This record gives sequence, structure tokens and C-alpha cells, in this order.
Amino acid sequence: MKKTTLAAAFLSLALGLAASHEAAAQIQNANILNHPVDVSKDFEDYLNTFYFADELASFDPATGKGTVKYLRYNYKTRQAFNNMMMKPDTEKANEFPATEYEASPVLPFSIQFVSERTVRIVAASGPQFNQPAESLMLVNGTAPNHPEGWKYSKTATGHQYVSNYGKVVIENKPWHVKIYDASGKLLTSTLHNDDLQNTYTPTLPFAFVRKNSDYSRSVAPVFGLEPDEKIFGCGESFTQFNKRGQKVIMWTDDANGVQNETMYKPIPFYMSSRGYGVFMHTSAPITVDFGKYYASANKMMIGDDVADLFVFIGEPKDILDEYTDLTGKAAMPPLWSFGLWMSRITYFSEKEGREVAKNLRKYKIPSDVIHFDTGWFDVDWRNNYEFASKRFENPTKMISDMKKDGFNVCLWQLPYFTPKNTLFSEIVNNGLAVKDKKGNLPYEDAVLDFSNPETVKWYQGKLKHLFDQGVGVFKVDFGEAAPSEGLYHSGRTGYYEHNLYPLRYNKAVAEVTQREKGYTLIWARSTWAGSQRYPLHWGGDAETNNGAMAATLRGGLSLGLSGFSFWSHDLGGFATKSPEALYRRWTPFGMLTSHVRSHGEPPREPWLFSEDFLKGYRAADNMRYELMPYIYAQAKESSEKGLPMMRALFVEFPNDPGAWLIDNQYMFGSDLLVAPLFEEVTERDVYLPAGTWIDYQTKKVYQGGWHKIKAGDIPIVVLVKDGTALPHIGLAQSTQDMDWSKLTLKVYAADATTTASGKVYLPGGDKVQTVTVSKSGSSFNLGQNPLNGKTSFKTEWIK
Repeated sequence: MKKTTLAAAFLSLALGLAASHEAAAQIQNANILNHPVDVSKDFEDYLNTFYFADELASFDPATGKGTVKYLRYNYKTRQAFNNMMMKPDTEKANEFPATEYEASPVLPFSIQFVSERTVRIVAASGPQFNQPAESLMLVNGTAPNHPEGWKYSKTATGHQYVSNYGKVVIENKPWHVKIYDASGKLLTSTLHNDDLQNTYTPTLPFAFVRKNSDYSRSVAPVFGLEPDEKIFGCGESFTQFNKRGQKVIMWTDDANGVQNETMYKPIPFYMSSRGYGVFMHTSAPITVDFGKYYASANKMMIGDDVADLFVFIGEPKDILDEYTDLTGKAAMPPLWSFGLWMSRITYFSEKEGREVAKNLRKYKIPSDVIHFDTGWFDVDWRNNYEFASKRFENPTKMISDMKKDGFNVCLWQLPYFTPKNTLFSEIVNNGLAVKDKKGNLPYEDAVLDFSNPETVKWYQGKLKHLFDQGVGVFKVDFGEAAPSEGLYHSGRTGYYEHNLYPLRYNKAVAEVTQREKGYTLIWARSTWAGSQRYPLHWGGDAETNNGAMAATLRGGLSLGLSGFSFWSHDLGGFATKSPEALYRRWTPFGMLTSHVRSHGEPPREPWLFSEDFLKGYRAADNMRYELMPYIYAQAKESSEKGLPMMRALFVEFPNDPGAWLIDNQYMFGSDLLVAPLFEEVTERDVYLPAGTWIDYQTKKVYQGGWHKIKAGDIPIVVLVKDGTALPHIGLAQSTQDMDWSKLTLKVYAADATTTASGKVYLPGGDKVQTVTVSKSGSSFNLGQNPLNGKTSFKTEWIK
């Protein structure tokens, strides 16, 4: 090739690459439909005006109410040896007339004591008119106030309140709110501009911004981060488990997978390894920079014009208990929901459904739910709440027959209605949909407006009709795309209603289910704070690969650390047919999650894979069904205490530094440690907290620390905490056929262990009971039976 030709080729390639990079950048910055709203941009736009919290202007210790003075700043450039620096500088007022507006406004601030562990901090950037009296995110609409649990005293620099569990210090100037634990350790503190004079990096303190674009205000409560501090939670986040060093955008989004940073289930709550948690009480978009831009600053950039923060003091279990006291604990789902849900996308007919039910029993795959996904209507995906008459000859009889055989029926639906939907005109003509600024529809679809009581009534009536036919539960799909620019019956725009939409949606379905069926149960994909009251939720449309399996676990652990007790995921992933090897390893991971469902692109039914796969699937399923007394008791206790069934190791072992580093194992309840196989191997490295652990399958005994452990016949590593009497039940093909009058306590105990205990909760029982066995010679025997007359126990020492 000639040099000129070669040069031309390289030039063409360079221009092509430049064009592709430019196109990629344009796509990245494009404002596309339902693109997550990143409010951090408002705090990085130096054309805006900034107000830094400076000093406590007034304060009444008896009421906890006062005011804070804010100083006005603008960011200004300064050239330094060919480097442009940005620095905030105080600024005079620029409004006209100058006599009418404050350059340094004095604005409301308050402290409220919800409990001895929970403090509410509220700072407004302006007056609040016509605000709702109650919050849908709080379990009783409002937060309780118990100042009697805190003792006040004046200090030389301000004020302090002390409870049995911590201390709150308010400093006058520079203004700070500092949170301490009972030992006097500083947990976290607001950042003042004076704290940031030792850096050249332009770092935002506790502040609010007034946007030049529309003169609206957004707050940024900024707190400090300590060097070894770790952050967890924020909802079902699939990125790295520890959020320290990340920027997290909280905007409900159809994530289209589980290996990206967007979330079906963002929750404005996080907890710190230092012993505190924070709930950002708003439905506005939020972006939190957990030390990504500046390592010592936790910037909570909130689209709202009020910072309403609840701070919880304690260990992880304390924090979750307090947070869910405030926003609600999960209702206890019915026993049958803990069985296997069998599904695919989709069964199209009564014939298919009956065939699946028949084969589940034929191949002895214990199961309790048959799910009909998008294809039970006349037209696939066209949700009109009516069975396709040509393909479902008698749906009421089909559901009744399945119920007799131990199956409940679940139906898919969603809150969006296409123009060809037979219900479209009814919804639009009756004003049941979200509107745009002109009064039309924002989208092609009509989106139900759940802030309208008439919409909820209409919608619940459609579901009731199906409940009357015998349906057991609804899949509450989608809900992440409420119009962000829409106008809602509540009087608010989608800026505040978008994130709240999943909570309204979950609530509407859960409440009609409770009213018609007597239990609270849904199968939902989207959430916001408070949705944990309406179990249960699943992990979205996972890819069918190893990375998605690992990310699924991280998402589930993070959601569990955000107040959700119950959660599930699609065995083998969703997006394409699951590779058999992946499906084989994913299955026991799902069987040891609070709830379990096979679902996704077909085939999903285990008998449509190899004989070896069928045997392995059956073995994992049998394990779950035999463990049902353990699962059910742990579920009940989790629902009462706000704990996740699938929990991070540090929830059970908060004083073990190693437990805070693990994101590829989990505790299933309080006594089982589970380590899935995320690639095609037969063993893996497993971290065990201090103590003795016994392999559930191989019976090998291990001590705390790192071990390379081989999986048993079921491709997963499961270890039992020493001294556990693990309750088992006789195998049945559905939960309705289980005999709870006879349980076996399988005792996992090292030779030196003299007692063991387990927890049992009977269907219809009033509370969880602890059952204790004592060693006598070569066996463990039950002493007093707390369930005498209801259940007899056989003991078996596993050695």
C-alpha cells in the first residue's frame, strides 16, 4: 500500500472513531424517555446560585425548632499555571428590587426524636405551602415524636441531647449537627464550609442550590465520611456491594437487566459500617455521591427543596428494626407462597397450564404456584383482565382443579394500556390516566394514575373479578415508567410522583388482595420506600450468564439492607434460554432465597432439559420443601423485626470485620450460611465468621476463617451454625399436603457442643417458638416441647 493511501486510511479511521465517540457522548447525554434524573448536575452547574449553611440563628430546645442562616456563594474560576481552578466565593444579592430579597436567608431547621435510636433532621430551603399532612412512605402517615427519651443540656458552643443509645450535638457557629453513639464515638457530622478550607478541591458543604433555569431550589445535606467507612443499601443496586466511592442515582427505572447501575427498586436509605443509617424522606429524584468525587464527603443531592433525614443509631439489626418501624414491616405471606412458582414467558392456554401442573406432579417436582405470564389475554401483552375465551375454555374450573391439586394460580398484568386495548377509551374518558401539560396523554399508552382514588377503585374492581374466579395472586409488573413530566391527580408532577408510583401501585394490589383473599401478597418488580409492607418483590430481567447471577445476589443483599424481608429472582436468569449448566447452579441459590420461581424465555420446566438436570433440580427443590419449617419460622421472625431472609453476613456478625467485605455469600435466616457457585466449578473460597460450622451436605466441620470448600451433590455450599437444631418436615409435593404434626430436628453440633436450638412457627400459629435439645450420651433429646399437643419432634444428630 502506498504511503499516501495508508495515511488516508488512518485519517479516515481516526475521523470515524472521533465521530463514533462523539455519537456515543451524545447518546450518553441525551434526554431519552424515562432516562434516570441525575440531580447532581444542578449542583455542578456553576451558573446556579449556592447557599451554604453557616450558623444557627435561633433554637428552642423544648420544641427542637430553630433557624439556620445561609450565606450566598457563586463559584468563580481562577487560572493557575494553565490549570483552571474553581472556588466558591461569597456573593451579594442580585435580585431587583434589592430591598425585597435576602442575600443571606434565615430558614427553618428542626430536630425531632422519633425514638431513643432515631433522630429526624429537617432543613428547608424556603417556605412550604399546601403540603400533604401525611406521607405514604411512613407506616402511619407521620413520624412519632418521643422527646422524653432524650435528655437536653446546653453546651458552651450550642446544644446537646443524650439518650441511652447516642448523643446529638448542635453547634452554633460554624453550624454542625453531630451524631454520636453511646460510647461517645462520632458517627457522622454535617460538613460546614470551614471544614473544607484545607483542600483545593471545590467541595460542597451542607447547602442548597437555586437553579437559574427555573428558580427552583434543591437541597444537599452533606455529611462527613471516615477513612474506613463502608456504605450499604440504596435499594436493589446491582453495582459493587459497598457503595463507598460510588455515585448512586435513585430514580425508578426499567433497568433491562441486572448488570448496570440503574435500578428497578431504588430506596432512599443506606446504612454505614460505623453504626448508623439514613433515610432520605422524599420521593423527588436523589443522587448520592458517597465519597466518589471527594473521599471525605457524603453528598446527598436531593431534588426536593427540603432535607428531611431520619438518622438511626445502632448495629445493622437495630437500624433495620428502627427504619421498618417508621416505614413499615413486611406482612407475613401465606405458607404456599414459599413453595416453588413454575412459569415461563408464557403459557398461552388452559391446556398448557394443565399440562405443566400434571408434569410437575408426574416428575415429582414439589410446587405450589402456576404462573400465567403475558399470554392469557386474547392478544399477547394486551392486558384487559379477561382470559382469552378461545384458549381458556373454563378458567374458573381450571383454577379450582389446580387448587385441589395444591396449586395456586398467579396472573401477570401491568398498569399501562396500549391504544388498541379494549379498556383504553374507558380509562381515558373517565380521567383515570396520568395527563400531560395540555390534558392529553404524555405517552402512547394510558398510564393509570394511582394518586386518583377513582382509578384505584376501578383498578381493584378488575382484579376482584379475577379473584372471584379463584386467582391466588397477581404479578405486579413494570411501574418504573410513570411520566416524569406528567400531571397527577395528587396535584403534583411526575418529578415527585414518578418514584412514588411503584409504592402506590404495590399498595393498590396488596390491599385488594388482603381484602379479597385474607393475605397480603403480590409479585412485584418496582418499589420505593415503604413498598416492603407489600411483599413480595423479585429481581427483574436478569441476563443468562454468570455475571448476572452474581449481580443478582448483590442486588438482593442490598435490597435486604433497605428494609425488605422477602425477595426472589428468576432461576437461571430471564433474557434468553438458560444454559443448562448455569441453570443447574442457579437453582439451589434460588431454592435458598425467601421465595423461588422458575421464569424466563422457554424452556424453564426441568423435564425439558437432560435427565441429569431433572434429578438435580428435583434434589434442590426437595431440599427446600424439607426445610420448610426452618424457612417459615425465619420468615415470620424476619417480618416481625424488619430483617431480610437473605442477609449480608455482617447483619448476623457485625463485630467481624471480614463479614463486612463479603458480597458473594449470605446468611439464609440466622443459622444457614450459603455460598452459590458463580462459575462452572465444584468448589469455591468461603469466608466463615468465628465459630464452628458444619456442612449441610457433606457433614464436614470447619472453623472460622477462609476455606476452599467443595459443594455437595447439590451444586452449592451450605453450612450450618454449630448448635443449630434445624427443623425439617416430611417431603410433600405441595405445602398443603405437609404434615406439621411431625417434625424432625436435625441437630448440627460439634462433639463438644452440649445443647442446640431451633425455631419453629406453625401455620396459623401465634408466635415463633424456640425448641431446645440437650446432649445425652450419643444423642440429643428434647426437653420441654413448647408445641406439645400440636407437633411432636424426632431428633437426629447429624455427624
